[in-house]
Parts: sequence; C-alpha cells; structure tokens
Amino acid sequence: MSFSCGCCRTLGQVLFEYDTPRIVSIKSRKVGLINRLVQLGILAYVIGWVFVWQKGYQQFDLVISSVTTKVKGVAVTNTTDQGVKIWDVADYIIPPQEESSFFVMTNLIMTLNQQQGRCPEMPEDSPHCISDSNCTAGSQSPRSNGIQTGKCVSAHNSTSVHTCEVLAWCPLENDVDLSHHPALLKDAEQFTVLIKNNIRYPKFNFTKRNILPHINSSYLKQCVFNRVTDPDCPVFRLGDIVREAGEDFQEIAVEGGVMGIQIKWDCDLDQSVSRCVPQYTFRRLDNKDVQNTVAPGYNFRFAKYYKGLGEVESRTLIKAYGIRFDVMVFGKAGKFDIIPTMINIGSGLALLGVATVLCDVIVLHILKKKHFYREKKYKYVEDYDLDEESLSSKGTPTGRRLFVQLSV
Repeated sequence: MSFSCGCCRTLGQVLFEYDTPRIVSIKSRKVGLINRLVQLGILAYVIGWVFVWQKGYQQFDLVISSVTTKVKGVAVTNTTDQGVKIWDVADYIIPPQEESSFFVMTNLIMTLNQQQGRCPEMPEDSPHCISDSNCTAGSQSPRSNGIQTGKCVSAHNSTSVHTCEVLAWCPLENDVDLSHHPALLKDAEQFTVLIKNNIRYPKFNFTKRNILPHINSSYLKQCVFNRVTDPDCPVFRLGDIVREAGEDFQEIAVEGGVMGIQIKWDCDLDQSVSRCVPQYTFRRLDNKDVQNTVAPGYNFRFAKYYKGLGEVESRTLIKAYGIRFDVMVFGKAGKFDIIPTMINIGSGLALLGVATVLCDVIVLHILKKKHFYREKKYKYVEDYDLDEESLSSKGTPTGRRLFVQLSV
C-alpha cells in the first residue's frame, strides 16, 4: 500500500512540475574560454566542412552515361606454321563491340584444321589406360575433350602412354605450354583506343561528352592522351594505360589480364560549364598474387569454321589471351538549392547548443565550486493556493504547496 502511495506521489510531482529557463552569467575566464572554443569549433565545422568542403548549400545528382570505343592499330607476326601475317582490328578485337568494355587479343594458341572424328584424349585431361576395359563407351566428363569410344589407344606423339579414344574435334588442342613468350601480338602496346563518353545529370537537365568543345577533327586525329600536354584528348595508347596502372604491358600480354579505365565527372554547376571536365585514372582489376599463380590472366576460346576438302566441315580453334579494358564512369554534380542550405544552417545553429551543455557539465560536475554554481543555477520556488477564508490578519497565505523548479 505504501509502495502504491509513493508511486502516486512521484507521478504527481512529475505531472505538476514546470521547468523554465533561467539565465546565469558566470564570470569565469576558464569557463568562458571553453565556451568560446567549442562555439568556434562548431562554426569551423559548419562553415569549413559542411558548406565549403561538402558544399552543403547544393543539391546533388549522380551521373548517367554511355560509352563507345574504337581501337586502331596494326601488328605483324612471323611464325613457323603461318609465316608472316598482318593483324588488324577485325582480327584482334573480340567481339567487335561490348558494353563499356573492349578486349584486345595479345597472345593465342591456334589449332588448325580440326575436323570431327576419333583421336586419343590428351594425357593431361584424362587418366591413362591399360586396356579397353578402362574406357567406357559413351562416357564423358567436364574436363574431357569428347565422348569416349571404349578403346584404349596410344596418346598423341607417344607410344608408351595410352589414353582413351574420344569422338571430338581432332586433332585436340594442346594448351599445356604457352609457346609464345613474349606475346605474339607484342605490338599491341602501340595500339590506340578512342573512348567516347556521353554523360547526363537528369535532375539538372545537363548533358556533356568527353570530346570537349575546343577539340576539332584535326586535333582528334593526331592527339594521344598525356596527363601534362594533352589531358583532354580522348585517344589513349594501350601501353600508356597499363603503365599508369603500374604494370608492365609485355608481361601482362602473355597470359592476359583485366584493366580498368575510370572516368570521373565531378561538376559544380554553379560555376562555368567549361570547368566540368572528365578526370581519367587507370588501374588493374584482376588479382595479381605472386604467391598464388593458379589460373592466372584472362583467356577464352572461339573458332572459325569453313568447308575443307570434300566439303567436310572444318574449323580453326583459337585460345585467345589478352587484356580486357573495362570503362567505368562515375561522378556527381551539384547546384545551389535553398532547401539543403536552410537545413544545414538550422543544423549548425542547433549544434551551438552543444557548447552550453558541455559548459554546464564542467561547471556543475568538474570545477571546485560546483556546489556553489549549482545553487545559483537552480532555484526552487514553492507556490501556495490562496484561500480567502483562511487568510490571516497579516495576509499570510496558507494551504497546499505547489513545487516549481526553475533551471537553465
């Protein structure tokens, strides 16, 4: 019963109390200095970081872009199986067009004159066999090159090693050792690529492209990107891209890799649109780990089909190694807007209250005179309900007390 009464009294005090601010001026150099320093720090944060650095007075929009590329360059090779051969764009750009990327073949393993027939499986792709009982007709696996016929035959170019015979495109590809080192198309380092990038900020209805207004046709035909002399030229030498990423082109060309071309558009639309220009950076995207050399580089296979002697379907199988260049566009634009400006101003003014809270903590809990300051800060006023019938001759009021706390 007493517990219930205590709860009721506490609830009544909370419901029927009123706090009103009270201004207390404290003549203290220490407290005043702390207060001004905190206020100065908050002002520096709001003005310097929010408005100057983060441009808190602007509304922002993210970039939307499209990218097209065009590679140019010619290479010449001289091999024992093909002799002298000229390679142009149609030979080494596979496929001809991709979305925001392009692949340049720099090395290859070519298997000529393949026809469908029977041939021994490669020893590296299949377990060795001793007799036909080790081979199952119709059997296949993801690592095999064809379907087993059920016969055990001598492996290619070997009489001591036997493997299962398969139905496949024969002769089979031998990709155990990459024979072309350095890369077959080592001249690809001098190839160039024209990158055309169109961007749009829909919120501001603003469009632009990386071929800037001052670039004309004659300049575009002879310029090559250089960070010092030609920073606005959209034509890039492949060797320069790899070099700026900190890699060696001839090394990466042997087994392939993935490079990133990053185009950054950060535009302040409150300034002249001529200052809204792209910034180019380059980096390697695939992992290069000297401690882990399993499945390095970048490669894939494709075939060129034709009709051979007797109208038999034949093909040339090519395992292409090369460098894939991914073009990545990102950025944002900002323009003055009254709404974020007022929101950040209001937030800054609200933060100034932190100085008062911090100084209150120091004054009331840390300083030696904390008890004295606490008495000056809080004042307790007791009010009485006046009753005309109970007034004394001296006018002294009597009745129920109402507790009021005045605080800052």
